[in-house]
Amino acid sequence: MRLLKIAAGVLNQTPLDWLANRENILTAIASARRERVGVLCLPELCITGYGCEDAFHSSGVHATALEMLLSIVPETKGIAVSVGLPVTYAGGVFNVAALLVDGRIAGFVGKQHLAGDGIHYEPRWFKPWPAGVQGEIEIDGLQHPIGDLLFDVGGIRIGFEICEDAWVGNRPGGNLASKGTDIILNPSASHFAFGKHSVRQRFVLEGSRAFNVTYVYANLVGNESGRAIFDGDAMIASGGQMQAVGKRFSYRPMVLTTAIVNIDVTRMARARSGSFEPEIDGDESDVIRIPFDFPAIGPVVKKPEREPWMSGATVKEEEFTRAVCLGLFDYMRKSHSRGFVVSLSGGCDSASVVALVATMFKLANAELGFDELLERIGLFISDENKPSEVSDLVHHLLTTVYQSTKNSGPVTRAAAMEVATAVNANHYEFDVDGIVDAYRKTVSSAIGESLTWGKHDITLQNIQARVRSPGVWMLANLNNALLISTSNRSEAAVGYATMDGDTSGGLSPIAGIDKAFLRKWLIWMEQKGPDEIGAIPALNSVNNQQPTAELRPLEDNQTDEEDLMPYDVLDLIERLAIRDKMMPIEIFDQTVIEFPNYEKSQLGKWVIRFFRLWCRNQWKRERYAPSFHLDDENLDPKTWCRFPILSGGYDLEIERLTIHLQCGGS
Repeated sequence: MRLLKIAAGVLNQTPLDWLANRENILTAIASARRERVGVLCLPELCITGYGCEDAFHSSGVHATALEMLLSIVPETKGIAVSVGLPVTYAGGVFNVAALLVDGRIAGFVGKQHLAGDGIHYEPRWFKPWPAGVQGEIEIDGLQHPIGDLLFDVGGIRIGFEICEDAWVGNRPGGNLASKGTDIILNPSASHFAFGKHSVRQRFVLEGSRAFNVTYVYANLVGNESGRAIFDGDAMIASGGQMQAVGKRFSYRPMVLTTAIVNIDVTRMARARSGSFEPEIDGDESDVIRIPFDFPAIGPVVKKPEREPWMSGATVKEEEFTRAVCLGLFDYMRKSHSRGFVVSLSGGCDSASVVALVATMFKLANAELGFDELLERIGLFISDENKPSEVSDLVHHLLTTVYQSTKNSGPVTRAAAMEVATAVNANHYEFDVDGIVDAYRKTVSSAIGESLTWGKHDITLQNIQARVRSPGVWMLANLNNALLISTSNRSEAAVGYATMDGDTSGGLSPIAGIDKAFLRKWLIWMEQKGPDEIGAIPALNSVNNQQPTAELRPLEDNQTDEEDLMPYDVLDLIERLAIRDKMMPIEIFDQTVIEFPNYEKSQLGKWVIRFFRLWCRNQWKRERYAPSFHLDDENLDPKTWCRFPILSGGYDLEIERLTIHLQCGGS
């Protein structure tokens, strides 16, 4: 019986933060060594950071990455460790995993399948390594093997599938299995999306079963470079059975997930398999042999328990909360901001952001403890007035402001105060009506015409939103804090936002989620909230309202859905049009099926309204503050949904839908 302790190390890295990235790697190696781990898998491109973008084309970046690698190598005495970095070979740049064994470089394995869809642009920077090809690369005067390699380390065979390699149909694991591989390491940088955990779990389990191997999956964690959030999600499976699953959405810089596996069991399972056909042609030019004595494994450690919320009915609500909270936490740390400022209108969107920020601090405190939390964010270390508990920390680092005009009502003012008080934000109230009147008089005088609601509706609405921007920016500057924009994805789709007004901010954390879900999530936050943290009952004051911009006179009873359409209808149209790329007539037919309670003519008008507004407002989406990626319905033109700023506006398609409606819509 050959037992071996293996580990997946989850790291919170930052692009080009060389010393911090190396420190996390070295901490993981030291921790693994203390636990008598024999093989440690660390995430993809963990030396440089995954999100270096076009910096991957800098020769200086490559040189520094190799410098960091060489400084890590001596720290791998008594252990086998995989680390990721870019290397230049034969004139191309390759994404590789370096296997370091007992203080020396064993070799480099090139990623064969590059992620080039969705938020990934790997083919812009890297070349795919061709299957079955090996070579040599010189580093620091020594030659090292590179390519499609298999390592025989002390009699145990170790191969690689690097992230996307495991997501494709012709994954390298099949070839590795035919050569008697015992362990497949998968160093990954797999961004969070709703429901993605179960997909990863399937290919890890199936890889371990079909290839009769031990499969080790190690991912990044945290907000690495701004938009993508990584959830960690380390897994170790052997022979089709999950051995260990790591904590997701951790606030720690490094999390180690370990398991003890029996190499003989997977070997005999492979031998018994009728479908297994060993490769026995005698050519093992791709096998790199490294003598090594694996450490004694020590006592068996109970594998981590899966988070209880993962099997609940509100997994999406939990995932949304934990992903965005972690994204906010790292964005604050890595941008060196001293907290957040939110223009709190008393409505759904701004209340959601405030609830997320407050919950962020509570989740971090629940995992880290208060002292480590303060150390992690790097604030108050020498401040004599530093907070002593989470509520005080929220008050120090979350500022909210309600900015009223004559069109603001008492309901939203009271709701803003209730929410701010409930989370202990530092709350202000500004009256900006005088500023609105000053602009109105100035422009009216210049053009020689009084501005009226009957003739200048949009102009008068927008100026109210815009005058709220300078004051809240001042608060952000005074606090050295990050101003948060509160626009959601549904508003982004139709441009229902005022540029340089309510879109002002350095980060737009809910721009990746639709309004229909946000309203549902707020009710959940009011009544239940995330495990370990609980609810915010004061959100009831927000949930009892109809969403409104409050930019028209109060007697107009303005609501968002009256201006646009019901949010559930908008969400469906957006999904079909943007995610599924369907045409207006197709979408109309689908809305008729999904919403029989509305007149066909009304549904047709809403579809036309969506496409008109979508096409006119691409320029706004181009200017939105960075948002977090949460699912395949993202509208971010920088990373997911590209659309021309100028276009034909679907005129022909809308004309055909109009004729279709005139004929009865059937």
